[in-house]
Amino acid sequence: MSTPTEIPDRPTLVIGTRGSELALVQATATEHLLSQAHPDLTLVRNVIKTTGDRRTDVALNEVAKAEGVFDKGVFIKELEEALDGGTIDLAVHSLKDLPTVLDQRFSLAAVLERAPVRDALLSRLPGGLDALPPGARVGTSSVRRARQIEWLRPDLTVVDLRGNVPTRLRKLAESDAYDAILLAEAGLVRLGFLPPAAAAVAETITGMPTLHAQRLDESVFFPAAGQGAIGLEIRSDDVASRACAESIGHSPTWLRVTAEREFLRLLDAGCHTPVGVFSTLIGDELHLQARVFPEAGGPPRTGESHGPSAAPLLVALNLFQSLS
Repeated sequence: MSTPTEIPDRPTLVIGTRGSELALVQATATEHLLSQAHPDLTLVRNVIKTTGDRRTDVALNEVAKAEGVFDKGVFIKELEEALDGGTIDLAVHSLKDLPTVLDQRFSLAAVLERAPVRDALLSRLPGGLDALPPGARVGTSSVRRARQIEWLRPDLTVVDLRGNVPTRLRKLAESDAYDAILLAEAGLVRLGFLPPAAAAVAETITGMPTLHAQRLDESVFFPAAGQGAIGLEIRSDDVASRACAESIGHSPTWLRVTAEREFLRLLDAGCHTPVGVFSTLIGDELHLQARVFPEAGGPPRTGESHGPSAAPLLVALNLFQSLS
Protein backbone atom coordinates (compact mmCIF):
# COMPACT_ATOMS: atom_id res chain seq x y z
CA MET A 1 0.00 0.00 0.00
CA SER A 2 1.13 3.54 -0.76
CA THR A 3 1.09 6.25 1.88
CA PRO A 4 -0.57 9.65 1.53
CA THR A 5 2.83 11.29 0.99
CA GLU A 6 3.19 9.33 -2.26
CA ILE A 7 0.10 10.97 -3.75
CA PRO A 8 1.39 14.13 -5.48
CA ASP A 9 -0.74 17.26 -5.12
CA ARG A 10 -3.98 15.38 -4.59
CA PRO A 11 -5.94 16.51 -1.50
CA THR A 12 -9.25 15.45 -3.14
CA LEU A 13 -10.20 12.61 -5.45
CA VAL A 14 -13.52 12.73 -7.33
CA ILE A 15 -14.87 9.27 -8.10
CA GLY A 16 -17.32 8.74 -10.95
CA THR A 17 -19.80 5.89 -10.98
CA ARG A 18 -23.05 4.79 -12.55
CA GLY A 19 -26.10 4.98 -10.33
CA SER A 20 -27.27 1.37 -10.31
CA GLU A 21 -27.31 -0.44 -6.98
CA LEU A 22 -24.44 -2.67 -8.08
CA ALA A 23 -22.37 0.26 -9.36
CA LEU A 24 -22.84 2.10 -6.05
CA VAL A 25 -21.76 -0.98 -4.08
CA GLN A 26 -18.63 -1.18 -6.23
CA ALA A 27 -17.94 2.53 -5.74
CA THR A 28 -18.32 2.10 -1.97
CA ALA A 29 -15.82 -0.78 -2.00
CA THR A 30 -13.36 1.40 -3.92
CA GLU A 31 -13.82 4.32 -1.53
CA HIS A 32 -13.33 2.07 1.47
CA LEU A 33 -9.99 0.81 0.19
CA LEU A 34 -8.85 4.32 -0.71
CA SER A 35 -9.80 5.72 2.68
CA GLN A 36 -7.85 2.92 4.38
CA ALA A 37 -4.77 3.48 2.22
CA HIS A 38 -4.92 7.29 2.32
CA PRO A 39 -6.86 8.55 5.36
CA ASP A 40 -6.00 12.19 4.61
CA LEU A 41 -7.42 12.01 1.09
CA THR A 42 -10.86 13.63 0.65
CA LEU A 43 -13.14 11.47 -1.48
CA VAL A 44 -16.07 12.91 -3.45
CA ARG A 45 -18.58 10.78 -5.34
CA ASN A 46 -20.15 11.90 -8.62
CA VAL A 47 -23.03 9.69 -9.79
CA ILE A 48 -23.41 9.82 -13.58
CA LYS A 49 -26.28 8.43 -15.62
CA THR A 50 -25.03 6.69 -18.74
CA THR A 51 -26.76 6.05 -22.04
CA GLY A 52 -27.06 2.37 -21.19
CA ASP A 53 -28.85 3.24 -17.95
CA ARG A 54 -31.30 5.54 -19.72
CA ARG A 55 -32.08 3.30 -22.70
CA THR A 56 -33.55 0.16 -21.20
CA ASP A 57 -36.29 -0.03 -23.82
CA VAL A 58 -34.23 -1.78 -26.52
CA ALA A 59 -31.46 -4.36 -26.76
CA LEU A 60 -27.95 -3.20 -25.86
CA ASN A 61 -26.61 -3.65 -29.40
CA GLU A 62 -29.41 -1.46 -30.72
CA VAL A 63 -28.57 1.23 -28.15
CA ALA A 64 -24.94 1.15 -29.29
CA LYS A 65 -25.96 1.56 -32.93
CA ALA A 66 -28.30 4.45 -32.13
CA GLU A 67 -25.65 6.24 -30.08
CA GLY A 68 -22.80 5.64 -32.52
CA VAL A 69 -20.61 3.84 -29.97
CA PHE A 70 -19.09 0.39 -29.97
CA ASP A 71 -19.92 -2.50 -27.66
CA LYS A 72 -20.75 -1.55 -24.09
CA GLY A 73 -19.47 1.96 -24.62
CA VAL A 74 -23.06 2.82 -23.74
CA PHE A 75 -22.09 2.17 -20.10
CA ILE A 76 -18.87 4.18 -20.11
CA LYS A 77 -19.36 7.03 -22.61
CA GLU A 78 -20.54 9.64 -20.10
CA LEU A 79 -18.00 8.56 -17.49
CA GLU A 80 -15.18 9.03 -19.98
CA GLU A 81 -16.59 12.42 -20.96
CA ALA A 82 -16.50 13.38 -17.28
CA LEU A 83 -12.90 12.17 -17.01
CA ASP A 84 -11.94 14.12 -20.11
CA GLY A 85 -13.65 17.25 -18.80
CA GLY A 86 -12.01 16.98 -15.40
CA THR A 87 -15.24 16.70 -13.42
CA ILE A 88 -14.12 13.29 -12.12
CA ASP A 89 -10.63 11.89 -11.52
CA LEU A 90 -11.33 8.16 -11.43
CA ALA A 91 -14.13 6.10 -12.98
CA VAL A 92 -15.26 2.85 -11.34
CA HIS A 93 -16.43 0.18 -13.80
CA SER A 94 -17.50 -3.42 -13.91
CA LEU A 95 -14.43 -4.44 -15.89
CA LYS A 96 -16.36 -6.60 -18.34
CA ASP A 97 -18.17 -3.42 -19.45
CA LEU A 98 -14.92 -1.69 -20.37
CA PRO A 99 -13.87 -2.05 -24.04
CA THR A 100 -10.63 -3.93 -24.61
CA VAL A 101 -8.94 -1.00 -26.37
CA LEU A 102 -9.34 2.43 -24.78
CA ASP A 103 -8.86 5.85 -26.31
CA GLN A 104 -5.26 6.94 -25.68
CA ARG A 105 -6.55 9.71 -23.40
CA PHE A 106 -7.66 7.08 -20.88
CA SER A 107 -6.01 4.19 -19.05
CA LEU A 108 -7.06 1.24 -16.95
CA ALA A 109 -4.90 2.01 -13.92
CA ALA A 110 -5.79 -0.86 -11.58
CA VAL A 111 -8.30 -3.56 -10.72
CA LEU A 112 -9.60 -4.60 -7.32
CA GLU A 113 -9.52 -8.14 -6.00
CA ARG A 114 -11.79 -10.25 -8.11
CA ALA A 115 -15.14 -11.64 -6.99
CA PRO A 116 -16.46 -14.99 -8.32
CA VAL A 117 -16.26 -15.14 -12.13
CA ARG A 118 -19.11 -17.54 -12.82
CA ASP A 119 -22.49 -16.91 -14.39
CA ALA A 120 -25.61 -17.95 -12.51
CA LEU A 121 -28.87 -19.34 -13.82
CA LEU A 122 -31.93 -18.15 -11.88
CA SER A 123 -35.22 -19.96 -12.41
CA ARG A 124 -38.59 -20.45 -10.81
CA LEU A 125 -38.13 -24.23 -10.89
CA PRO A 126 -35.34 -26.07 -9.05
CA GLY A 127 -32.80 -28.20 -10.86
CA GLY A 128 -30.83 -25.64 -12.83
CA LEU A 129 -30.08 -25.68 -16.55
CA ASP A 130 -30.70 -29.40 -17.05
CA ALA A 131 -34.17 -29.15 -15.52
CA LEU A 132 -35.48 -26.45 -17.87
CA PRO A 133 -38.12 -27.94 -20.20
CA PRO A 134 -37.80 -27.64 -23.99
CA GLY A 135 -38.96 -24.23 -25.15
CA ALA A 136 -38.24 -22.55 -21.83
CA ARG A 137 -37.48 -18.83 -22.22
CA VAL A 138 -34.11 -17.69 -20.89
CA GLY A 139 -33.56 -13.95 -20.49
CA THR A 140 -30.21 -12.22 -21.06
CA SER A 141 -28.79 -9.11 -22.75
CA SER A 142 -25.40 -10.77 -23.33
CA VAL A 143 -24.63 -12.31 -26.72
CA ARG A 144 -21.98 -14.48 -25.05
CA ARG A 145 -24.53 -15.96 -22.66
CA ALA A 146 -27.11 -16.29 -25.42
CA ARG A 147 -24.79 -18.18 -27.76
CA GLN A 148 -23.62 -20.54 -25.02
CA ILE A 149 -27.18 -21.34 -23.97
CA GLU A 150 -28.13 -21.95 -27.62
CA TRP A 151 -25.10 -24.23 -28.00
CA LEU A 152 -25.56 -26.15 -24.73
CA ARG A 153 -29.38 -26.30 -24.93
CA PRO A 154 -30.56 -25.62 -28.51
CA ASP A 155 -34.10 -26.51 -27.46
CA LEU A 156 -34.37 -23.38 -25.28
CA THR A 157 -35.53 -19.93 -26.40
CA VAL A 158 -33.34 -16.90 -25.63
CA VAL A 159 -35.18 -13.60 -25.09
CA ASP A 160 -33.79 -10.11 -24.45
CA LEU A 161 -33.67 -8.90 -20.85
CA ARG A 162 -32.71 -5.39 -19.72
CA GLY A 163 -32.54 -3.59 -16.38
CA ASN A 164 -30.34 -3.64 -13.30
CA VAL A 165 -29.93 -6.78 -11.19
CA PRO A 166 -32.91 -6.25 -8.81
CA THR A 167 -35.15 -5.31 -11.76
CA ARG A 168 -34.18 -8.45 -13.66
CA LEU A 169 -34.87 -10.62 -10.63
CA ARG A 170 -38.28 -9.01 -10.18
CA LYS A 171 -39.10 -9.58 -13.85
CA LEU A 172 -38.36 -13.28 -13.40
CA ALA A 173 -40.32 -13.54 -10.16
CA GLU A 174 -43.36 -11.54 -11.27
CA SER A 175 -43.63 -12.07 -15.04
CA ASP A 176 -44.43 -15.04 -17.25
CA ALA A 177 -42.13 -13.63 -19.95
CA TYR A 178 -39.15 -15.58 -18.56
CA ASP A 179 -38.68 -19.08 -17.21
CA ALA A 180 -35.06 -18.39 -16.27
CA ILE A 181 -32.49 -15.61 -16.52
CA LEU A 182 -28.69 -15.43 -16.54
CA LEU A 183 -26.71 -13.01 -14.37
CA ALA A 184 -23.13 -12.70 -13.12
CA GLU A 185 -22.55 -14.41 -9.80
CA ALA A 186 -20.35 -11.48 -8.70
CA GLY A 187 -23.21 -9.00 -8.86
CA LEU A 188 -25.56 -11.30 -6.98
CA VAL A 189 -22.96 -11.77 -4.24
CA ARG A 190 -22.07 -8.08 -3.98
CA LEU A 191 -25.74 -7.14 -3.65
CA GLY A 192 -26.42 -9.83 -1.03
CA PHE A 193 -28.71 -11.99 -3.15
CA LEU A 194 -26.31 -14.95 -2.83
CA PRO A 195 -23.72 -15.74 -0.14
CA PRO A 196 -20.05 -15.61 -1.19
CA ALA A 197 -19.71 -19.40 -1.04
CA ALA A 198 -22.12 -21.81 -2.70
CA ALA A 199 -24.22 -23.91 -0.36
CA ALA A 200 -24.05 -27.69 -0.40
CA VAL A 201 -27.81 -27.81 -0.96
CA ALA A 202 -29.98 -26.18 -3.62
CA GLU A 203 -29.82 -22.39 -3.34
CA THR A 204 -32.49 -19.72 -3.56
CA ILE A 205 -32.19 -15.96 -3.91
CA THR A 206 -32.09 -14.14 -0.56
CA GLY A 207 -35.44 -12.42 -0.03
CA MET A 208 -36.93 -14.20 -3.05
CA PRO A 209 -37.42 -17.83 -1.98
CA THR A 210 -39.34 -18.69 -5.16
CA LEU A 211 -36.23 -18.10 -7.28
CA HIS A 212 -33.70 -20.94 -7.48
CA ALA A 213 -30.03 -20.34 -8.28
CA GLN A 214 -27.44 -22.50 -10.01
CA ARG A 215 -23.85 -21.23 -10.16
CA LEU A 216 -22.61 -22.46 -13.53
CA ASP A 217 -19.17 -24.06 -13.52
CA GLU A 218 -16.85 -21.77 -15.51
CA SER A 219 -15.33 -24.76 -17.28
CA VAL A 220 -18.79 -25.57 -18.66
CA PHE A 221 -20.26 -22.08 -19.12
CA PHE A 222 -17.37 -19.73 -19.92
CA PRO A 223 -17.54 -16.25 -18.32
CA ALA A 224 -16.67 -12.94 -19.96
CA ALA A 225 -13.17 -11.49 -19.93
CA GLY A 226 -12.79 -9.45 -16.76
CA GLN A 227 -16.02 -10.75 -15.22
CA GLY A 228 -16.13 -10.26 -11.45
CA ALA A 229 -13.44 -7.56 -11.47
CA ILE A 230 -13.81 -3.85 -10.71
CA GLY A 231 -11.73 -1.64 -12.99
CA LEU A 232 -10.43 1.84 -12.18
CA GLU A 233 -10.07 4.13 -15.21
CA ILE A 234 -8.20 7.45 -15.21
CA ARG A 235 -6.90 10.12 -17.57
CA SER A 236 -3.65 8.71 -18.95
CA ASP A 237 -1.61 11.76 -17.93
CA ASP A 238 -3.04 12.01 -14.39
CA VAL A 239 -0.10 10.87 -12.25
CA ALA A 240 -1.84 11.51 -8.93
CA SER A 241 -4.96 9.50 -9.79
CA ARG A 242 -2.82 6.68 -11.13
CA ALA A 243 -0.94 6.54 -7.83
CA CYS A 244 -4.23 6.41 -5.92
CA ALA A 245 -5.58 3.60 -8.09
CA GLU A 246 -2.41 1.54 -8.09
CA SER A 247 -2.16 1.76 -4.30
CA ILE A 248 -5.34 -0.34 -3.94
CA GLY A 249 -4.87 -2.58 -6.97
CA HIS A 250 -4.78 -6.37 -6.67
CA SER A 251 -1.81 -7.84 -8.50
CA PRO A 252 -3.04 -11.44 -9.06
CA THR A 253 -6.32 -10.14 -10.50
CA TRP A 254 -4.38 -7.71 -12.71
CA LEU A 255 -2.32 -10.58 -14.19
CA ARG A 256 -5.41 -12.63 -14.92
CA VAL A 257 -7.52 -9.88 -16.50
CA THR A 258 -4.53 -8.61 -18.49
CA ALA A 259 -4.30 -12.01 -20.18
CA GLU A 260 -8.05 -12.23 -20.75
CA ARG A 261 -8.32 -8.74 -22.23
CA GLU A 262 -5.23 -9.22 -24.39
CA PHE A 263 -6.82 -12.34 -25.86
CA LEU A 264 -9.86 -10.26 -26.83
CA ARG A 265 -7.59 -7.64 -28.37
CA LEU A 266 -5.85 -10.27 -30.46
CA LEU A 267 -9.25 -11.52 -31.62
CA ASP A 268 -10.25 -7.92 -32.35
CA ALA A 269 -13.25 -8.76 -30.17
CA GLY A 270 -15.33 -6.43 -28.04
CA CYS A 271 -17.87 -6.61 -25.28
CA HIS A 272 -20.64 -7.78 -27.65
CA THR A 273 -18.56 -10.49 -29.34
CA PRO A 274 -19.66 -13.99 -28.23
CA VAL A 275 -16.42 -14.97 -26.51
CA GLY A 276 -16.01 -16.78 -23.22
CA VAL A 277 -12.57 -16.73 -21.64
CA PHE A 278 -11.37 -17.43 -18.12
CA SER A 279 -8.12 -17.80 -16.25
CA THR A 280 -6.82 -19.53 -13.18
CA LEU A 281 -3.66 -18.71 -11.29
CA ILE A 282 -1.94 -21.72 -9.75
CA GLY A 283 1.22 -20.70 -7.97
CA ASP A 284 3.32 -18.85 -10.54
CA GLU A 285 1.54 -20.42 -13.52
CA LEU A 286 -1.32 -18.79 -15.40
CA HIS A 287 -3.87 -21.00 -17.16
CA LEU A 288 -6.19 -19.59 -19.82
CA GLN A 289 -9.12 -21.16 -21.71
CA ALA A 290 -11.43 -19.70 -24.34
CA ARG A 291 -14.54 -20.47 -26.36
CA VAL A 292 -15.12 -18.27 -29.43
CA PHE A 293 -18.44 -18.43 -31.29
CA PRO A 294 -18.39 -17.53 -35.02
CA GLU A 295 -20.67 -14.65 -35.93
CA ALA A 296 -22.20 -16.73 -38.71
CA GLY A 297 -23.29 -19.37 -36.20
CA GLY A 298 -22.18 -22.90 -35.54
CA PRO A 299 -20.02 -24.56 -32.90
CA PRO A 300 -17.33 -22.53 -31.13
CA ARG A 301 -13.59 -22.62 -31.60
CA THR A 302 -11.78 -23.53 -28.40
CA GLY A 303 -8.27 -23.20 -27.07
CA GLU A 304 -6.19 -23.25 -23.94
CA SER A 305 -2.71 -22.25 -22.85
CA HIS A 306 -0.56 -21.86 -19.79
CA GLY A 307 2.68 -20.16 -18.88
CA PRO A 308 4.41 -18.00 -16.30
CA SER A 309 2.09 -15.58 -14.55
CA ALA A 310 4.66 -12.82 -15.06
CA ALA A 311 4.05 -13.06 -18.83
CA PRO A 312 0.25 -12.70 -19.25
CA LEU A 313 0.57 -11.25 -22.78
CA LEU A 314 2.52 -14.30 -23.91
CA VAL A 315 -0.04 -16.66 -22.37
CA ALA A 316 -2.77 -14.76 -24.23
CA LEU A 317 -0.86 -15.00 -27.51
CA ASN A 318 -0.38 -18.74 -27.04
CA LEU A 319 -4.12 -19.10 -26.40
CA PHE A 320 -4.92 -17.15 -29.55
CA GLN A 321 -2.61 -19.36 -31.58
CA SER A 322 -4.10 -22.53 -30.06
CA LEU A 323 -7.64 -21.86 -31.24
CA SER A 324 -9.11 -24.70 -33.27
